[in-house]
Amino acid sequence: MKNIFSKEITEEVIERINKLTKDTQPIWGTMSVAQMLAHCNVTYEMVYTNKHQKPNAFTRWILKTIVKRAVVSEKLYPKNSRTAPQFLITDQKDFLEEKKRLEDYIIQTQELGKAHFHGKESNSFGKLTSEEWNNMFYKHLDHHLTQFGV
Repeated sequence: MKNIFSKEITEEVIERINKLTKDTQPIWGTMSVAQMLAHCNVTYEMVYTNKHQKPNAFTRWILKTIVKRAVVSEKLYPKNSRTAPQFLITDQKDFLEEKKRLEDYIIQTQELGKAHFHGKESNSFGKLTSEEWNNMFYKHLDHHLTQFGV
């Protein structure tokens, strides 16, 4: 898995994002490109804001027991896989605003670095290693950028 904490990979991902336009169509799925960018922002909102409520103890146990491995491993997501409710984006979004927010989050994450994330608590999965954070961040971005052909 590529290292999202490295400047080189961060720049590569942002270069891919910059190939998107407000009219880019998905290869699969139903989200618009602006909705996809907003969807990708949710991961970072959970890290950097209080916008999303933490799941209750039972739901967290389920997520850690059943879902965590699929999210933080190096195994790629299948096309059209299900997502958590807070990641569902159904309203219209502003392409340029969501693009800028995502780029800023990616840069912030890279600048904070791998050490900052080692042992950091996830809203859904408890404490993660920096490798698990990397896999979660990079794999999700790569999945959706591939979905939109970049």
